[in-house]
Amino acid sequence: MKNILISGLVGILAMQGIAEKNGMDEMWGESTIKLRAENAKRGQLFDEGNYAMFIHWGLYSQLGNKVDGKTYYGIGEWIMNPRMAGIPIDEYKKLAGTFNPEQFDAKAIAKLAKDAGMKYIIITSKHHDGFAMYDSKANDFNITKTTPWAKDPMLDLAEACRAEGLGFGFYYSHNQDWTFPGGGNGPSVDENGNPADFDDYFKKKCLPQVEEITSNYGPIEMVWFDTPGKMPKKYVQQLVDVVRKNQPDALISGRAGHNLGDYQSLGDMEIPHENVEGLWESVDTTNDSWAYAWYDNNWKTPKEILKRLIACVARGGTYMLNIGPDGSGAVPERAARALEESGAWIQRYPQVVYNAGASPWKHALPWGDVTVNENKLLLSVFDWPASGKLYLPGLKTKINSAALLVNGKPETLKFDVSNGWTIFELPPRAPEKLVSVIEVELAGTPKADPTFGLDPNIGTEILVEFADVEGAEQSQKRWMEKFGEWKRIVQVHKWKPDGKAIFEVDVLEAGDYCVDLTYAGEGRLVWGVDVLGGEHIQNEQNSSHNYQEFPIGWINFPAPGKYEVAVSCLSENRESASLKGIHLKPAR
Repeated sequence: MKNILISGLVGILAMQGIAEKNGMDEMWGESTIKLRAENAKRGQLFDEGNYAMFIHWGLYSQLGNKVDGKTYYGIGEWIMNPRMAGIPIDEYKKLAGTFNPEQFDAKAIAKLAKDAGMKYIIITSKHHDGFAMYDSKANDFNITKTTPWAKDPMLDLAEACRAEGLGFGFYYSHNQDWTFPGGGNGPSVDENGNPADFDDYFKKKCLPQVEEITSNYGPIEMVWFDTPGKMPKKYVQQLVDVVRKNQPDALISGRAGHNLGDYQSLGDMEIPHENVEGLWESVDTTNDSWAYAWYDNNWKTPKEILKRLIACVARGGTYMLNIGPDGSGAVPERAARALEESGAWIQRYPQVVYNAGASPWKHALPWGDVTVNENKLLLSVFDWPASGKLYLPGLKTKINSAALLVNGKPETLKFDVSNGWTIFELPPRAPEKLVSVIEVELAGTPKADPTFGLDPNIGTEILVEFADVEGAEQSQKRWMEKFGEWKRIVQVHKWKPDGKAIFEVDVLEAGDYCVDLTYAGEGRLVWGVDVLGGEHIQNEQNSSHNYQEFPIGWINFPAPGKYEVAVSCLSENRESASLKGIHLKPAR
């Protein structure tokens, strides 16, 4: 269990008794079916389950990013916004008259979440378009009043979640409302031409609807507010008070604003590379859009889903992965298939995810990642070593035993220790096609040296966020690939002539290593790489506006041990140079 407290909650969250068995049904399934949202402690499913389903579904889903025959590329729930199709409010509202999602199946969605290994579902009750996906008495622009379907899918989904032993909760766009007078980025006058301000929207629609979603659907796990913008604190506080009154066991998302949420929500699609303190989540989606987009078949594979999930758990957080049902209410088949396949893996190895905590290395390792469950390390091996040896640097706690889990059953592994590295002997073939798991039982609390070890099998990439920087600037860079599809890195840029990014490495096998740098820039750039106190190399390579990996040369580490490696930009045109990371691989 992560060593944190939920804001506003006194004491440490109570631990739910978990059967010491090796299957998901025993650990979190049928034998604990009474662990429903109404029985869980506040935040327990978030903190111990570590995995949830997000659902973006609304009027925008039936457009699927196509308006008047034209496809708009980006996140589908923003389709009416001027930066996408720019649909006028009156035209957008007419979509409700054709919204008839007869293929929506709440039981099937809840079962999909359960089979995927998720512990609760959060769904859009109202997104920025202002359309309520439930029976709202506060405002008639909702699914029961304006559509031919005229049903409340939230009642069915809340009940289906309870039947599957899942938590349930709502997304609610509290600041933005593009169709209600006075709402954030909405019209500034009402239907009679009278001026409308945010207070009008808040009192007439926002506050009453939050009262509804926290009163009419039984116990809920969370209210997920979003994009607070410049919303004054007094309004956020009123919403928080309503949630606390009606749902005292519900969490409030970090995007409520003014630090009034219960935890930190990272940026969209952000998977951190180093451990994050406190209670936090990463929100991600199964392809590139949150809502359904007809063209978007860039689905995450089962292996990629597991890699991102395990990365979040290993960094100390929770992962919430989105699906976007289409206008008929159906979940895209490929998304469902990937979730089911990754969920079957979780069923075999539940201890890797549930009730698991952060890696003592504080970052991923070249072959995979590590989560901690009590006094056990769970090594998730994504890249099986062809050499038959797996290298684990810097473990400081004595090992009692090590086992390769094959279909969840342990097979004893031999291991040795050399220069602070643990070396496991592995069979030639991986037992799992997705991710193989090694369970290491320790004699005490897991402790490790987080210095990056240069793996003797495969290349080791070190991002600049782990570097000490002198004579240059280290900062985050964010951009969109498509509208709303955020990418982010930490870069080192604004190089001075003596600027350096210094990486500490631990070398087990002395010798020559190939050095590649990942960077962006303009024109040809000269880079220097030094083993401080040792060899210097430099090379000129081309550059690109996007980040690419370029070879620099070979560099030598004369003996095992720790070294500092410094990267410098030696070009006179260094002002465009943006360094992302260094890659070191044995020169064989």
